[in-house]
Amino acid sequence: MASAMSIKQTLRHHFRTQRHLGEAATRAIQEAVVNLVNGSSSGNRHVGIYWPLSGEADLRPLRDVLHPPLALPVADGGGRLTYRSWTQEPLQPDGCGIPAPAEGEALRPDQVALLLVPALAIDRHGIRLGYGGGYYDRLRADPAWAAVPAWVVLPFTCMVTDPLPRDPWDVPFAGWITEQGAGRPT
Repeated sequence: MASAMSIKQTLRHHFRTQRHLGEAATRAIQEAVVNLVNGSSSGNRHVGIYWPLSGEADLRPLRDVLHPPLALPVADGGGRLTYRSWTQEPLQPDGCGIPAPAEGEALRPDQVALLLVPALAIDRHGIRLGYGGGYYDRLRADPAWAAVPAWVVLPFTCMVTDPLPRDPWDVPFAGWITEQGAGRPT
């Protein structure tokens, strides 16, 4: 019988091969994100987005559209993730080599209204399949961060799938956004 880790590795490979995001899908995802953020009660609290990797929806252009301040994750390279406000300062590679704010205090969960997290897939129960580093899992294992509404951003609806392997530390996400809009777990 295959282990949960080997099943996850197989699923990661499968979903990575499906990530060919076009302009129309990107625009649809950006529009859905704007609708989600505008419908939230974020006030002056931050909305956490991400710096896109290949095949991920690019939310960075929304910086000029959204009114709450935006934040980017900062990985330490050892498994820990924090968020910092994304202002005009230059970005520098974080511990995983991804552009991130190099300066500023780490935001507290009560300073963040909403998290938008990339994924390879999500199941209909809100369980996310990520890249295997566990950064978002460790962040959301903290009850204060788990209380921050978090949504997965996926390129396509076909990445919302049947139940995925679930580990004890997995915290279900509030929903997902794809090229077809927002969806919620059942």
